[in-house]
Amino acid sequence: MYRQPILFVSLLMLGIGLLSLTVDAFSARNSINSNASPHHLVPPMARGESRFFLDTASIDEWNELIPLGIFHGITTNPTILERCGVSCTVASVHELAATALGMVDEFLCQAWGSTAEEMYNVGMELSAPDRERIVIKCPVTAEGTKAASKLISKGVRVCLTACYNSNQALVAGSCGADYLAPYLGRMTDAGRDGLMECQKMQDVVDGMGSTTRIMVASIRNADDMTTLAAGGCDTFTFSPDCARSLFADSLTNTAAADFEEAAKRGGA
Repeated sequence: MYRQPILFVSLLMLGIGLLSLTVDAFSARNSINSNASPHHLVPPMARGESRFFLDTASIDEWNELIPLGIFHGITTNPTILERCGVSCTVASVHELAATALGMVDEFLCQAWGSTAEEMYNVGMELSAPDRERIVIKCPVTAEGTKAASKLISKGVRVCLTACYNSNQALVAGSCGADYLAPYLGRMTDAGRDGLMECQKMQDVVDGMGSTTRIMVASIRNADDMTTLAAGGCDTFTFSPDCARSLFADSLTNTAAADFEEAAKRGGA
């Protein structure tokens, strides 16, 4: 006669226990999500595999252009640091990286030194705060590639840079670099067919089955990016002025102004 009340109480206690576990799990998940930074949000699916980087160390430019939502990361090198008045020291680059990684997914900075060992040591220091999201650039010279290979063996992500020849894509793919940065504008200035060389680099890494991304740099105009994107290149780093040029079509601006005037006339 006592079995039914006892069974009811037992089921009730079991239900309360399961509910408590569910609430605890939900609370823990929400706590993790609330602590997650915006840069860990999944990028728009329509972006596909493309990655755009803003090529400047100016925080003012970052504040203006990063909110556009088109940039995956920020790239720098010692020349850019000098141009933007930033000291080329590990401490200064760490400060810059901390700011950048609050805004984008990746920050690229360049190791310095005249030997592979010097570049390796600087690269280890520069990447120390976040080896998942700080990518170290090394020139695609023999010494730079030695440094890059040693950094990669220690779990540091690497971009081989100052690339001027499609043959150098063989080096980047073989050593396992995340990125290879060809200088499109400077190749063209030197009398080479920069667009063709960049396209050949993309074909080389695709043919090798490599995951190395060809990050086209030294871009002088958006038309060159459009041409390369149509040919299969999907990773670009470009200046603030080049970024602004993407929004400088007079017909689009006129149409937007017309829409606004019509909205006002309609009572908006």
